[in-house]
Amino acid sequence: MRLHLLALNPTDSVTEGFLPAAARLGLDVTLLTDQPDAHRAAYDRYAAAGGALPALDIQHCDVRDFRDVISRGAHLGPAGAVFTNSDHLQAQAALAADYFGLPGKDWRAALRTKNKAHLRRALAASGLDAVRAAELAPGGDPEAAPAAIAAHGLAYPCVLKPREGVASEDVVLAADAGELRRHCREIGARRPGEALVVEEYLAGPVHTLETLGDGRTLHTVGSFRTDMSPLPYFMEERLTLLPAPPQPHTGQVLAQLEALGVGFGACHTEYVVQGDRARLIEVNYRAIGDQCDLVLADVLGVPLFEHILRTHLGTPLPADLDARTDGRARLEYIRAERGGRLVAAPAASDRTTPDGVRLDYRPLRDLGEDRPLRHTNRDYLGVLRATGRDQERIDRAVEEFLAAHRWEIAS
Repeated sequence: MRLHLLALNPTDSVTEGFLPAAARLGLDVTLLTDQPDAHRAAYDRYAAAGGALPALDIQHCDVRDFRDVISRGAHLGPAGAVFTNSDHLQAQAALAADYFGLPGKDWRAALRTKNKAHLRRALAASGLDAVRAAELAPGGDPEAAPAAIAAHGLAYPCVLKPREGVASEDVVLAADAGELRRHCREIGARRPGEALVVEEYLAGPVHTLETLGDGRTLHTVGSFRTDMSPLPYFMEERLTLLPAPPQPHTGQVLAQLEALGVGFGACHTEYVVQGDRARLIEVNYRAIGDQCDLVLADVLGVPLFEHILRTHLGTPLPADLDARTDGRARLEYIRAERGGRLVAAPAASDRTTPDGVRLDYRPLRDLGEDRPLRHTNRDYLGVLRATGRDQERIDRAVEEFLAAHRWEIAS
C-alpha cells in the first residue's frame, strides 16, 4: 500500500518517526515536497547512521497549493492515505484526502486551528472560553493598531503574533501602545502581506495536551509542563512529562477541541493554567515536535507513529493504548542568547548514567555556523533528552550534564 506524505523542510518527526514507522507497516511512500534536495540529504544521513526507511519516492510538488497536491496525487495513482505532520499543510492534506475518498481530518477543523483568528472566533462562539483578540489586516498601518485593539476591549500587555505563524516566530509581548506599533512595523517588514493577531495575554503555567483520535475514539496520550524563556518572547526552554494529564484542565481542553472539530489523528495543544481554568494558547493539529514525540513513543512504550499512520489508513484505534505509566522524561533546549558564530559545543552523545537515566544529546547547530538571534526554536543549539523512572534523578542528571559542558558563540 502507498502513502502520500506531504512535507516542507525535513524534520526529526518525519525522518526518525513517521518514515521508519511506514517501513515497519510495510508501506511504500511518495514524499511530496517543495524541497526535495533537502529531504534526500536528510534521508541519506539517516540511512548512513543505520536508520531504516521505507521504499521512498521523493517528488517535487507545490505542497502549499492543494490543487497541485491533488493533481500530483491523481498522476501518481491510487494511495491508501494522504498524510502530513506539517503545521502549514494540514488543510491541503485534508482536502486531498477528501478528494480521493480517503480517511482524513475535516479541512475546516484544520483551517480553524491553523488560523488563530478563526480559532478565537470559534471558541468564543462555543461558549466554552473567550480570549479577547483583534485581527490586523495584511498591510495595515501600524500606527492604527492601538486603536484597533482598543475597539476589541484589549488591554496591555497584549500578545502580537502572525495569524498563521508557528514555532513562536514573531510572537512577542507588547507592554504599551508604543511597543505594539514598533513590533507591528518590525514583523511587517519581515513578513510583508501577512495578517497579524493581537490577543489578551494569558498569564500562568504553560502545559500541553497530546491527543490521538480516529474520529470515534480520542486518547489523551500525554501532557507536558513547559518552562518558557523570559518575556517578551515565548521560547520553550524545557518540557517535563507529567505523570498523568491533569484535571480538571484536561477535560476542559478536550471539550474545546471537540468544539473546534478536532479528533482525528494527532493533535498538540498548548494551554495556560489559571486556577481551575484551562485557557488555550494554540492548537497544532499534528504530533508534538522538537523530539518530544520521539520521547513520548519511547517512554510510553507505544507505537505512536504507527498508530497515527494507521488512523489515516482507516484502521480504528484500540480502546486502550496500553501505555506504560512509570516513565518520566525531561527535554532541555539549549538556546543561543545572542547572534553569532557557534565556536564551542559538545558533540552528540547517548549514554545511561549509573542510576538509570538515559541522556541523549543532539546538536541542532553545526560548529562554525553563524546565525542571527530570532527568538524562536531556530535559536536552539542542541536538545538534551533525559528519560528514566525517577524525576529527581532525571533532573539531577540534566543539571550535571549542563554544568559539565559549554556552548560558546563568538560575535
